[in-house]
Amino acid sequence: MSGTRVAVVGGGVIGLSCAWALARDGARVTVFEPDQSRGASLIGAGMLAPITEAHPTEPVLLAAGRAAVAAWPEFAEALAATGVDPGYRTTGTLVVGYTADDVVALDDLADRLSGLGIDVERLTGSAARRLEPALAPGVRGGLDVPGDHSVDNRALLRALRTATDAAGVTHVPAGFPAEFPAGGHPDVTVVAAGPWTPELVPELDGLVRPVRGENLRLTARRSTPVLTRTVRALVDGRGVYLVPRATGELVVGATQDEVGFDRTVTAGGVHRLLTDARRVLPAIDEYALAETSAGLRPMSPDGAPVIGHVTGDTIVATGHGRNGILLAPLTATLVARLVAGAAPANPFAPTRFSASRTR
Repeated sequence: MSGTRVAVVGGGVIGLSCAWALARDGARVTVFEPDQSRGASLIGAGMLAPITEAHPTEPVLLAAGRAAVAAWPEFAEALAATGVDPGYRTTGTLVVGYTADDVVALDDLADRLSGLGIDVERLTGSAARRLEPALAPGVRGGLDVPGDHSVDNRALLRALRTATDAAGVTHVPAGFPAEFPAGGHPDVTVVAAGPWTPELVPELDGLVRPVRGENLRLTARRSTPVLTRTVRALVDGRGVYLVPRATGELVVGATQDEVGFDRTVTAGGVHRLLTDARRVLPAIDEYALAETSAGLRPMSPDGAPVIGHVTGDTIVATGHGRNGILLAPLTATLVARLVAGAAPANPFAPTRFSASRTR
């Protein structure tokens, strides 16, 4: 791959991870990104949660997620070595249910995971509170999932930018096409533009769509009880997550709305998140509300990523939905192999949808 000119369209976690992997393999890489704030990377919570995020009836995605979380320690260590700590945490995840029906749903999840050879520890409400004393007395039960980790998504973006700079990647704050700094056209174009990918790759029209996710960032005040690990909760059947940072920040999310490219933060979304979060963590009333935000996740029809060739010199890497940060190391490795001309096993190729729409 040495000397291959690659244009990466998209400067989120997927695009930057691909750019870093390609540059480390010797490619001459340019990243085009007009507005990093519009996608999901800056907004997300950074959960690395193949077990609690992927549904047990999606074995391919579950297997990929478990392989990805196993790749994260080396990925995070290599990023930290470039000078910026990506905020990788291995404190695990606690999943709790607020009502009796919520606990039944968690028991069903545990049974299905057990059928796949994945054991999680079932907890009573009191056992869950021993792990996280700030949890509400009304929490009825839960699951301890030590293998689901987290990373600070914003620190990760900073680390990836530092790593790509160190690897010689050129960053252009504009959309593609633009003048390629090396002159002429790239040998390969990798389009990792999230839900905007179909605008550049018509072959994906109808296969990738935006899904809005709203979340909140809160800051613990002095003497405010804090969580030590990610808590995911079912509250009357609705999901809410609370992801603590070492800085005292708490990320609460997330809604999931099919509203096209609308990135409006709604009063209803904020209300729902705060209402459900405070039923699980009453001390949230004492936190400072630092930020409300909304980003657009790229979703495919089957909920799995879309990665692979669409034409001879164009590769796409999109459609990761809620799992983009989790799957970043695997996606980068797969894209680098495709650019190098390899033919790796790839369950996420665009051709799985319709051979007539891709080559």
